[in-house]
Amino acid sequence: MGGVDIVSLAYSVTVTAGGLMGYVRAGSIPSLVAGLAFGSLMGYGTYQTSNDPQNVNLSLVTSGLLAGVMGYRFFNSGKFMPAGLVFGLSLLMVARFGYRIASRT
Repeated sequence: MGGVDIVSLAYSVTVTAGGLMGYVRAGSIPSLVAGLAFGSLMGYGTYQTSNDPQNVNLSLVTSGLLAGVMGYRFFNSGKFMPAGLVFGLSLLMVARFGYRIASRT
């Protein structure tokens, strides 16, 4: 077992905090539910990648779905915060996990 996957952990915390902030600032229950759901999935994905760096399937699917949803919102609204930021971070995570899958031998 290696160390904790800090990058995935930071992404998970960011997604969760974003959902909480959406609820606190705008009273958005969908933001709260999505933030907690995606943050929890990424939290479990972080646990998986921390134990086995090649076990990225859940994390890849979760960050891919979040990239799709937030990319759609970003391109429709043109607003960087929060949709554009989460879209960009999610794309980076998809690339990171995609690289791990591509480099498997």
